[in-house]
Amino acid sequence: MTVTEDKTPSTSPAKAELVRVHMRIKRYDPATDTRPRWQEFEVEMSPGDRVLDALHIVKWSQDGTLTFRRSCAHGVCGSDAMVINGENRLACVNLIRDLGTELVIEPIRGLSVIKDLVVDMEPFFAQYKSVLPFLIAKDDPGYKERLQSPEDRERYDDTTKCILCACCTTSCPVYWANSEYVGPAAIVNAHRFIFDSRDDAGQDRLDILNQKSGVWRCRTSFNCTEACPRGIKVTQAIEEVKRAILYDRV
Repeated sequence: MTVTEDKTPSTSPAKAELVRVHMRIKRYDPATDTRPRWQEFEVEMSPGDRVLDALHIVKWSQDGTLTFRRSCAHGVCGSDAMVINGENRLACVNLIRDLGTELVIEPIRGLSVIKDLVVDMEPFFAQYKSVLPFLIAKDDPGYKERLQSPEDRERYDDTTKCILCACCTTSCPVYWANSEYVGPAAIVNAHRFIFDSRDDAGQDRLDILNQKSGVWRCRTSFNCTEACPRGIKVTQAIEEVKRAILYDRV
């Protein structure tokens, strides 16, 4: 029997060339450290890998004590917000090819560090809850839906995209200096219901945000808008809430 050589060209994708990534990570373990410290790691990654993938390699193969949050790993849950190369980002959606092979990673600022890249989110969520971030309607629709026109839905569509990652709030210099400030994320979520035509508690939320810890603390630095991984126009939403308070437009 004659055996012929298969000349069919391979259709499998070429293996991506690996690059060496140098990572400088801010560490803090309250059980052993009196202050934060820096630790450096090197990993080989594909340029198309995410920062989260690099952190996984460090944790799984170099230092199992490295601590960080992550869940869905697809930019939906907001768990893995951290400061990467000086900016608030989600580790799961930022690629090595976009950020380069030198990575400096720190916990998000303005919240107490529990360990390494994990911060205490309780104050952030308490501020979020303070603005009544849920639909409040006085009428009983019975077995009918609460109908809404596409135009009414469009009014607050942008602020429905918030994933509570805290990137906007912890990028705000006012929040760093004043933990009583309710913060951009809470205002964004208040906006979502203030301008919902089905909701009856818009004025209640405006009264909450009209306090000294509310929207008037904002200095319009646009840090929050630049930090938002979902592209929400955060500063614009804050200004719309301010105008609603001033001109009673709910």
